[in-house]
Amino acid sequence: MKIRFISLASGSSGNCYYIGTETYGILIDAGIPTRTIKKMLKEANIEMGSIRAVFITHDHTDHIKGVGGLGEKLHIPIYATPLTHEGISRNYCMTDRLYTSIRYINKAEPIQLEAFKIEAFEVPHDSTDNVGYCIEIGGTVFTFITDIGEITSTVARFIDRTHYLIMEANYDIEMLKTGSYPRYLKERINSATGHLSNQATAHFLANHFPPQLHTVWLCHLSKSNNHPELAYKTVENSLREKGIIVGKDVQLYALKRNTPSEMFLFDTEERAIYKDTKLLLSKKI
Repeated sequence: MKIRFISLASGSSGNCYYIGTETYGILIDAGIPTRTIKKMLKEANIEMGSIRAVFITHDHTDHIKGVGGLGEKLHIPIYATPLTHEGISRNYCMTDRLYTSIRYINKAEPIQLEAFKIEAFEVPHDSTDNVGYCIEIGGTVFTFITDIGEITSTVARFIDRTHYLIMEANYDIEMLKTGSYPRYLKERINSATGHLSNQATAHFLANHFPPQLHTVWLCHLSKSNNHPELAYKTVENSLREKGIIVGKDVQLYALKRNTPSEMFLFDTEERAIYKDTKLLLSKKI
């Protein structure tokens, strides 16, 4: 089975990711306008009619801005926990309220959606409710972890079994400390229900690197307190200190905030990852 992955947006201005097979797929979050999602997917040769569902991580605006149009106008099921759906219904950005498109998913209760086995799990963040997603397709495991204040034992357990990891590296500690944000906001970001720093993500991965981990995408980078190159280098250097070499033992990318990433293609039979049809790395998973 061939799998496709693309990030449409990844940052505090909006988040949306696509993962799918050759014929259909799902979105994780929809924090950019519906028309933008449609445009970006069309440019990636993905038909809107092939989107089976949207799975929401939490009810902050940068993750739900486009769900009303997707759910009620395009009739795409919108999955979230019951508490998250309550939060979505109260959010000021929801000019198109969800009614017929509402679907529920509960933490630690996997659901099957065609070839996708999807499980939501608890993630610490200061939203109404917050989850990460573990998605298994034909024995290959993708894990999405965004907007997370700290790595709990539950989160660590899902990272330990994943092959492809989309994980937050929101801010650089020194940039946040010396930046222009007010004190209360700095404390909120740096708290156990805020966001993960480059250093926290790098330290965890370097010290708990699963042997089958194939690719890491760093997501939700702050515009004011981070740079893609800085996030990348922080993680790369920490991995190297433990003898884990980027480009040899694992692939590493820092996702763009406001523009789509490349389309990544995965051939699970050949155990390989491609970008723009060019072979990057073969590694048994």
